[in-house]
Amino acid sequence: MAQDRTRDRILLALKRDGALTAQAIADQFSLSLMGAHKALQGLSEDGLVRTIDRPEGRGRPRRFFELTGTGHRQFADRHAAMTAELLSDISEFYGSAGLERLVGAREERQRQEYAAISGSALGQRAETLAAIRDRDGYMARLEPLDDGALLLIEDHCPICAAAEACQGFCRSELDLFRLAMGATATVERAEHLFSGGRRCAYRIAPA
Repeated sequence: MAQDRTRDRILLALKRDGALTAQAIADQFSLSLMGAHKALQGLSEDGLVRTIDRPEGRGRPRRFFELTGTGHRQFADRHAAMTAELLSDISEFYGSAGLERLVGAREERQRQEYAAISGSALGQRAETLAAIRDRDGYMARLEPLDDGALLLIEDHCPICAAAEACQGFCRSELDLFRLAMGATATVERAEHLFSGGRRCAYRIAPA
């Protein structure tokens, strides 16, 4: 049981932080370096983790560990395949107009919730937005940037299969976030899962 918990925690760390060295894993979870390598070896044998070597100056490259596609799918919505099939059926039977109506109904519900976000301080509104996104399964968190801005990071996309089947599900997120932050803030997409990023992230700053 303890070994399984360690494996799950390592997978979560790689999902949240991206590629890590064995030493970083050992330090984060109070493991010996040998113990970290053993856990990573097991995850690699199961096809969940792979190694990448990154050159850093002179000398040998440093070895990092990152999730494979199978590893990422450990966090996927268990109903993802069914969702994608339903969207395909809606498109087939009701056409693109029917699919757009479905997307529009979801967007309207979100607009009502996000427009209700209040708070005099930008940070307070951003924290509320991150809490809503985290509640909805996006593994959302805020990170402060050196220039005073905030980075809203979403380490997981629970509607990834739906968004792949219908890009309309994620196209309006930027508008929703701008609505939530109000006219005194700017929100720009910094990373996008469907544009080659490993996650979605948004930079929030005073206007």
